[in-house]
Amino acid sequence: MEKTLFIEKILRAALDAGIEAAEVYSSSRDSFRAMSHHGEVNNYSVASRSGLSLRGLYQGKMGYAATEADDAEAIDQLVRGVIESAELVEDDAVQEIYKGDEAYPQIDNYAPALDQVSEEEKLRLLLDMEDKALHSGDERIKQVNYNMVSSTSASSRIANTFGLNLSQRDNLIVAYTSVVAKDGDRVATGSGFGFGRDFAALDAGKIAKEAVEEALFYLDAAPVPSGSYRVIIDRRCMPDLLSTFGSVFSADAAQKGMSLLAGREGEMIAAPCVTLMDDPHMAGGLASSGFDAEGVATQVKAVIENGRLTTLLHNLKTARKAGVKSTGNASKAGYSAPVGVAPSNFYFKPCTKMLEELMADMGSGIVITEVSGLHAGANPVSGDFSLLAKGYTVESGRKGNAVEQITVAGNFYTMLKNIRAVGSDLEFVGSSVGSPSVDVGEMNIAGK
Repeated sequence: MEKTLFIEKILRAALDAGIEAAEVYSSSRDSFRAMSHHGEVNNYSVASRSGLSLRGLYQGKMGYAATEADDAEAIDQLVRGVIESAELVEDDAVQEIYKGDEAYPQIDNYAPALDQVSEEEKLRLLLDMEDKALHSGDERIKQVNYNMVSSTSASSRIANTFGLNLSQRDNLIVAYTSVVAKDGDRVATGSGFGFGRDFAALDAGKIAKEAVEEALFYLDAAPVPSGSYRVIIDRRCMPDLLSTFGSVFSADAAQKGMSLLAGREGEMIAAPCVTLMDDPHMAGGLASSGFDAEGVATQVKAVIENGRLTTLLHNLKTARKAGVKSTGNASKAGYSAPVGVAPSNFYFKPCTKMLEELMADMGSGIVITEVSGLHAGANPVSGDFSLLAKGYTVESGRKGNAVEQITVAGNFYTMLKNIRAVGSDLEFVGSSVGSPSVDVGEMNIAGK
């Protein structure tokens, strides 16, 4: 059945069944993914998936149902599912189907030319990355242990019984390679990465070179003595920490007692140099959108401004509970998922100093370029973390020796207060969470 007609029939059936207000959230996704090894494509998949969910208020309670079918039987199942799930709800919190805003920002996240790139062209990029990495000219590069190209093209739509009808499209391509370098008994890995909506801008040679140079640099890596060090977390590592602890800025987490920021709006929670942005209107941003998962118009906001917590991130439910307006941060992990809260393009606002200037100001210390063990070694509720890390020393303000097999320990809330400077080198690496390099002051390092 044609999608628009199908949605109209669902909403009409919902009202006829006594559902007071209803919303359909539909999405579709086409994906391509290929990997190679020894010059041969060894993992290849092309997939399409689409579906929709019906959300509705029945006797004051919100019910949910979802389907991938598009026939009359599916309509009956959706309506029945909403009523049955609403009858099981024990939460007394008032929920709503949004009537809509007067105007919505126009966001363009779709590049038609990218969807015209053939699978053959993507496979050539894949094999070219591997070939250029293996033939870098340095015999210490022994193998490419991971080589991948993937692309997605997706669309979503929200329509409800109040006449709201919003839709958007986006697409993206990602290329990633990882190489292994070996010199005697020493072994190191390095990775290269490219992403965007312009296929022609993906340079196989540049991605391979990035991976090769990183692997060769870390061949000589060694731990440093345990102690307290001045630390800079670089622009590719800080987003991992921000992603891990990003939930503390969610009003949903705060209202459930899972964030120490509950009720602290207006307080200084970070150093004055820290401004944390949530920008759903960013040109080219991976999470840019004119509306959130409930149909609320999005807005650009500083979650932390000059060190002060200005707002938590809200959807309609959390906003009503807090007595404020939604910040336009309702989210859905998929068409069948419940509504939650999540940031959009989330990043520390850059200042004026490049990484080299931050290093010069620091004098001596360590730059952390990578952390691992985030799932096991970080507690988003308390803010504590203890993570395996790698990076390099800073000596007399300059890049020194490669460092690995160290553990960096601290607390996210404390780190925010201890930040001494935020760099200018803002970067998003295949994610909607980004950051410049950040001088986080003194941190404890466990090494040799």
